Amino acid sequence: MSWAVGIDVGGTNIKAVAVSADGVVRHRASCATDDGVVDVAEWSRRALGLIAGFEQAEESATAIVGVCAPGLAAADGRSIAHLPGKLAGIAGVDWTRALRRSAPVPVVNDAHAALLGEAWTGAASDRRHVVMLTLGTGIGGAVMSDGKLLRGAIGRAGHIGHMSLDPDGPVSIVGTPGAIEMLFGDCTVPARTGGRFADTTALVAAHRAGDAVATEVWLRSIHALGSAVGSCINLFDPELVVLGGGIAQAGDALFAPLRAELDRIEWRPGGHRVPVVAATLGEWAGAIGAAWHAFNPNNRARP
Repeated sequence: MSWAVGIDVGGTNIKAVAVSADGVVRHRASCATDDGVVDVAEWSRRALGLIAGFEQAEESATAIVGVCAPGLAAADGRSIAHLPGKLAGIAGVDWTRALRRSAPVPVVNDAHAALLGEAWTGAASDRRHVVMLTLGTGIGGAVMSDGKLLRGAIGRAGHIGHMSLDPDGPVSIVGTPGAIEMLFGDCTVPARTGGRFADTTALVAAHRAGDAVATEVWLRSIHALGSAVGSCINLFDPELVVLGGGIAQAGDALFAPLRAELDRIEWRPGGHRVPVVAATLGEWAGAIGAAWHAFNPNNRARP
């Protein structure tokens, strides 16, 4: 049976899956990234260890490997060309050489990969027009239009986290003022709460417990997110909006007020409402999408 390995190099963990050509995940494994402690050579060694474990379990080698990571993928698809702020040293690494492969290892942005995974076997498996936001430390994004993943001229397409909602707001890591990442991402919770909460998990827990300050901050944050989602609906006219990432695990604490916000602001010609749903592949979406991309490195169409 043909199978591929998809590897998601993230700031916290390196996640890997072994996936058959029909989209069945046969094995999954992860290890710590230790960003800031070890270098890219060690990340490569750890990824090689994950691949070796899959090959031992399958009792066969795989010639098909794909990688995803934050940042802009290079034009030749062999590396991440640009990544500000994290995973120091990853920019420019040729993963075909780093993973000692004879066949090319295609590299794709992690949010793009997450949408490819969700379109292959997840929440968007029957859709052709999809916007996805990954809600975590920062906010990533990806867009599929008429069954094709939008990459843009240099790979910036879909970086919804850097959409400006406030021209006088705090500047994101790419220099965009008032970006949705700054108004909703986990990275700014301490600043948005005057230091009361360290992260979104603590903020949402306090909101659920009835903390008035937490509720005010959380609902203000969802107001910003709703504005971003509504703007994406106007820009891309999707059939579906998919929310992934750790913050999407907040469930109704997120989706109920977000639905109420969209009831207020979404443009709905003829009463048409765009469903907003949770991703179904969880933290493995990027790795699964990287595997699909490895099977289809030159195919811009939907899975």
